[in-house]
Amino acid sequence: MSRNPFTRHPKEVGETYVEHMAHASWFGVRMIAGGFACLIHAIFPFWCVNTGSQSMNRLHAKLHGRAEKANWERHPII
Repeated sequence: MSRNPFTRHPKEVGETYVEHMAHASWFGVRMIAGGFACLIHAIFPFWCVNTGSQSMNRLHAKLHGRAEKANWERHPII
């Protein structure tokens, strides 16, 4: 196992450092956008009514799919 803290976790999930950085950044930007929509909804309850929950559902589905892919690649059934 790699001792390099920058590559250890990406290797665990079957990605390079750059691939992992891109995926983590994608998630982070969408989490910020969803949070911003929730803040807008808190002030104006008639705006962004479903945006926060839809954002969370999409992120959960994508993250769950990525986790399943990583597990399958690490432990394939032969």
